[in-house]
Amino acid sequence: MSPRLLPVGLPVAAVATAILVSGCSSGDDWSQPHPKPTAVGSVGPGFSDPTAPPAPEGTITPRPGSWDGLHASKGYRVVLLTAGKDAQTRTLANAVTKWAEEEQVSLKTITATKPTDYIPSISEAIDLSPDLVISAGNDLVDPLALVTASHLDQQFLVVGAELAEPTENVTAADWTGASFRGEGLGMSSSYDPATFTPERAARAVRAGVAAVLNGLTGIVVWLD
Repeated sequence: MSPRLLPVGLPVAAVATAILVSGCSSGDDWSQPHPKPTAVGSVGPGFSDPTAPPAPEGTITPRPGSWDGLHASKGYRVVLLTAGKDAQTRTLANAVTKWAEEEQVSLKTITATKPTDYIPSISEAIDLSPDLVISAGNDLVDPLALVTASHLDQQFLVVGAELAEPTENVTAADWTGASFRGEGLGMSSSYDPATFTPERAARAVRAGVAAVLNGLTGIVVWLD
Protein backbone atom coordinates (compact mmCIF):
# COMPACT_ATOMS: atom_id res chain seq x y z
CA MET A 1 0.00 0.00 0.00
CA SER A 2 1.38 3.39 -0.88
CA PRO A 3 1.92 5.91 1.97
CA ARG A 4 -0.23 9.01 1.90
CA LEU A 5 0.89 12.34 3.24
CA LEU A 6 -0.97 13.80 6.18
CA PRO A 7 -3.38 16.70 5.62
CA VAL A 8 -1.96 20.16 5.01
CA GLY A 9 -1.51 22.16 8.18
CA LEU A 10 0.82 19.88 10.13
CA PRO A 11 4.39 21.07 10.72
CA VAL A 12 6.80 20.40 7.86
CA ALA A 13 8.80 17.93 9.95
CA ALA A 14 5.65 16.00 10.78
CA VAL A 15 4.63 15.78 7.14
CA ALA A 16 8.03 14.33 6.36
CA THR A 17 7.87 11.66 9.04
CA ALA A 18 4.23 10.70 9.49
CA ILE A 19 2.45 8.26 7.21
CA LEU A 20 -0.87 6.49 7.15
CA VAL A 21 -0.78 2.73 6.93
CA SER A 22 -4.18 1.09 7.19
CA GLY A 23 -6.21 -1.81 5.98
CA CYS A 24 -9.96 -1.75 5.57
CA SER A 25 -10.14 1.79 6.99
CA SER A 26 -7.86 3.28 4.33
CA GLY A 27 -10.45 5.96 3.60
CA ASP A 28 -10.26 7.25 7.17
CA ASP A 29 -8.34 10.53 7.09
CA TRP A 30 -9.12 11.18 10.79
CA SER A 31 -10.75 14.51 9.92
CA GLN A 32 -14.05 13.50 11.50
CA PRO A 33 -14.96 12.11 14.93
CA HIS A 34 -15.65 8.41 15.05
CA PRO A 35 -17.47 6.11 17.45
CA LYS A 36 -15.65 5.11 20.59
CA PRO A 37 -13.82 1.87 19.80
CA THR A 38 -14.85 -1.34 21.45
CA ALA A 39 -13.21 -4.68 22.03
CA VAL A 40 -14.23 -7.41 19.59
CA GLY A 41 -14.11 -10.82 21.21
CA SER A 42 -12.53 -11.42 24.59
CA VAL A 43 -9.33 -12.48 26.24
CA GLY A 44 -8.96 -16.10 27.24
CA PRO A 45 -8.45 -17.62 30.70
CA GLY A 46 -5.23 -16.58 32.32
CA PHE A 47 -4.95 -13.11 30.86
CA SER A 48 -5.63 -11.56 34.25
CA ASP A 49 -7.49 -12.41 37.43
CA PRO A 50 -10.93 -10.74 37.21
CA THR A 51 -11.41 -11.21 40.95
CA ALA A 52 -8.22 -9.31 41.77
CA PRO A 53 -7.66 -6.43 39.35
CA PRO A 54 -4.08 -5.13 39.35
CA ALA A 55 -3.34 -2.09 41.46
CA PRO A 56 -2.12 1.09 39.77
CA GLU A 57 1.45 0.53 38.55
CA GLY A 58 0.90 -3.17 39.19
CA THR A 59 1.92 -6.05 36.95
CA ILE A 60 0.05 -8.85 35.23
CA THR A 61 1.64 -11.84 33.52
CA PRO A 62 -0.86 -13.10 30.96
CA ARG A 63 -0.86 -16.70 29.88
CA PRO A 64 0.75 -16.89 26.42
CA GLY A 65 -1.89 -16.63 23.71
CA SER A 66 -4.64 -15.55 26.11
CA TRP A 67 -4.94 -12.32 24.14
CA ASP A 68 -5.45 -13.95 20.74
CA GLY A 69 -9.26 -13.81 20.83
CA LEU A 70 -9.46 -10.05 21.37
CA HIS A 71 -9.33 -7.49 18.58
CA ALA A 72 -9.95 -3.78 18.16
CA SER A 73 -13.14 -2.70 16.44
CA LYS A 74 -13.11 -1.36 12.89
CA GLY A 75 -11.72 2.15 12.64
CA TYR A 76 -9.44 1.89 15.68
CA ARG A 77 -7.01 4.79 15.37
CA VAL A 78 -3.42 4.36 16.47
CA VAL A 79 -0.33 6.56 16.31
CA LEU A 80 3.02 4.78 16.33
CA LEU A 81 5.50 7.14 17.94
CA THR A 82 9.09 6.06 17.41
CA ALA A 83 12.62 7.37 17.95
CA GLY A 84 15.98 5.67 17.51
CA LYS A 85 17.80 3.79 14.75
CA ASP A 86 18.90 0.84 16.89
CA ALA A 87 17.81 -2.67 15.98
CA GLN A 88 15.57 -2.98 19.04
CA THR A 89 13.52 0.08 18.11
CA ARG A 90 13.21 -1.06 14.50
CA THR A 91 11.99 -4.47 15.64
CA LEU A 92 9.34 -2.91 17.88
CA ALA A 93 8.17 -0.46 15.22
CA ASN A 94 7.95 -3.23 12.64
CA ALA A 95 5.84 -5.28 15.02
CA VAL A 96 3.38 -2.43 15.46
CA THR A 97 3.13 -1.87 11.72
CA LYS A 98 2.60 -5.56 11.03
CA TRP A 99 -0.07 -5.78 13.74
CA ALA A 100 -1.90 -2.78 12.27
CA GLU A 101 -1.89 -4.36 8.83
CA GLU A 102 -3.14 -7.69 10.14
CA GLU A 103 -5.83 -6.12 12.32
CA GLN A 104 -6.79 -3.53 9.69
CA VAL A 105 -6.67 -0.61 12.09
CA SER A 106 -5.86 2.93 10.98
CA LEU A 107 -2.23 3.72 11.77
CA LYS A 108 -0.21 6.93 11.52
CA THR A 109 3.51 6.88 12.24
CA ILE A 110 5.47 9.80 13.70
CA THR A 111 9.26 9.47 13.81
CA ALA A 112 11.31 11.79 16.00
CA THR A 113 14.81 12.09 14.54
CA LYS A 114 16.58 14.19 17.18
CA PRO A 115 16.17 14.94 20.90
CA THR A 116 14.59 18.34 20.33
CA ASP A 117 11.81 16.56 18.43
CA TYR A 118 10.86 14.13 21.20
CA ILE A 119 8.38 16.22 23.18
CA PRO A 120 6.94 17.99 20.10
CA SER A 121 6.38 14.60 18.48
CA ILE A 122 4.44 13.42 21.51
CA SER A 123 2.34 16.58 21.39
CA GLU A 124 1.75 16.03 17.69
CA ALA A 125 0.57 12.49 18.36
CA ILE A 126 -1.84 13.71 21.04
CA ASP A 127 -3.18 16.42 18.73
CA LEU A 128 -4.23 13.72 16.26
CA SER A 129 -6.65 12.42 18.95
CA PRO A 130 -5.98 8.72 18.36
CA ASP A 131 -7.55 5.95 20.38
CA LEU A 132 -4.04 4.83 21.35
CA VAL A 133 -0.47 6.07 21.05
CA ILE A 134 2.09 3.25 20.90
CA SER A 135 5.65 4.23 21.74
CA ALA A 136 8.72 2.35 20.49
CA GLY A 137 12.25 3.36 21.48
CA ASN A 138 14.04 4.03 24.76
CA ASP A 139 14.69 7.65 23.76
CA LEU A 140 11.01 8.44 24.28
CA VAL A 141 10.69 7.12 27.84
CA ASP A 142 11.81 10.26 29.68
CA PRO A 143 9.89 12.66 27.39
CA LEU A 144 6.75 10.56 27.84
CA ALA A 145 7.17 10.76 31.61
CA LEU A 146 7.11 14.55 31.30
CA VAL A 147 4.05 14.76 29.07
CA THR A 148 1.63 11.90 29.70
CA ALA A 149 0.48 12.93 33.18
CA SER A 150 -0.93 16.14 31.70
CA HIS A 151 -3.04 14.26 29.14
CA LEU A 152 -4.94 11.65 31.14
CA ASP A 153 -7.63 11.37 28.47
CA GLN A 154 -5.10 9.98 25.99
CA GLN A 155 -4.12 6.31 26.24
CA PHE A 156 -0.48 5.31 25.70
CA LEU A 157 1.17 1.92 25.30
CA VAL A 158 4.94 1.65 25.72
CA VAL A 159 6.40 -1.52 24.21
CA GLY A 160 9.78 -2.86 25.24
CA ALA A 161 10.29 -0.32 28.06
CA GLU A 162 8.46 1.23 31.02
CA LEU A 163 7.85 4.56 32.66
CA ALA A 164 9.18 4.60 36.21
CA GLU A 165 5.96 6.10 37.62
CA PRO A 166 3.21 5.71 35.02
CA THR A 167 -0.13 7.42 35.37
CA GLU A 168 -3.40 5.61 34.72
CA ASN A 169 -3.22 6.31 30.98
CA VAL A 170 0.20 4.69 30.40
CA THR A 171 0.46 0.94 29.98
CA ALA A 172 3.69 -0.95 29.30
CA ALA A 173 4.38 -4.31 27.69
CA ASP A 174 7.74 -5.57 28.86
CA TRP A 175 9.86 -8.66 29.51
CA THR A 176 13.13 -9.72 31.09
CA GLY A 177 15.80 -8.11 28.96
CA ALA A 178 13.70 -5.05 28.12
CA SER A 179 14.09 -3.18 31.36
CA PHE A 180 14.77 0.44 30.44
CA ARG A 181 12.87 2.86 32.72
CA GLY A 182 14.55 6.19 32.00
CA GLU A 183 18.00 7.73 31.89
CA GLY A 184 18.04 8.52 35.61
CA LEU A 185 17.62 4.86 36.45
CA GLY A 186 20.00 3.59 33.79
CA MET A 187 20.05 0.13 32.29
CA SER A 188 19.55 -2.77 34.66
CA SER A 189 21.88 -5.75 34.51
CA SER A 190 19.10 -7.76 32.86
CA TYR A 191 18.90 -5.54 29.77
CA ASP A 192 19.60 -7.67 26.72
CA PRO A 193 19.16 -6.36 23.15
CA ALA A 194 19.07 -9.95 21.90
CA THR A 195 15.67 -10.44 23.56
CA PHE A 196 14.07 -7.97 21.15
CA THR A 197 12.99 -10.59 18.65
CA PRO A 198 10.17 -10.09 16.12
CA GLU A 199 8.16 -12.82 17.81
CA ARG A 200 8.45 -11.31 21.28
CA ALA A 201 7.78 -7.80 20.01
CA ALA A 202 4.63 -9.04 18.27
CA ARG A 203 3.42 -10.64 21.49
CA ALA A 204 4.13 -7.45 23.42
CA VAL A 205 2.06 -5.36 21.03
CA ARG A 206 -0.91 -7.73 21.05
CA ALA A 207 -0.86 -8.31 24.80
CA GLY A 208 -0.47 -4.59 25.52
CA VAL A 209 -3.31 -3.59 23.22
CA ALA A 210 -5.50 -6.30 24.76
CA ALA A 211 -4.88 -4.82 28.21
CA VAL A 212 -5.82 -1.33 27.01
CA LEU A 213 -9.00 -2.60 25.32
CA ASN A 214 -9.93 -4.35 28.57
CA GLY A 215 -9.45 -1.18 30.59
CA LEU A 216 -6.40 -2.59 32.37
CA THR A 217 -4.31 0.55 32.02
CA GLY A 218 -1.56 2.18 34.06
CA ILE A 219 0.04 -1.23 34.61
CA VAL A 220 2.84 -3.39 33.24
CA VAL A 221 1.96 -6.37 31.08
CA TRP A 222 4.84 -8.75 31.68
CA LEU A 223 5.67 -11.40 29.10
CA ASP A 224 7.39 -14.68 29.90
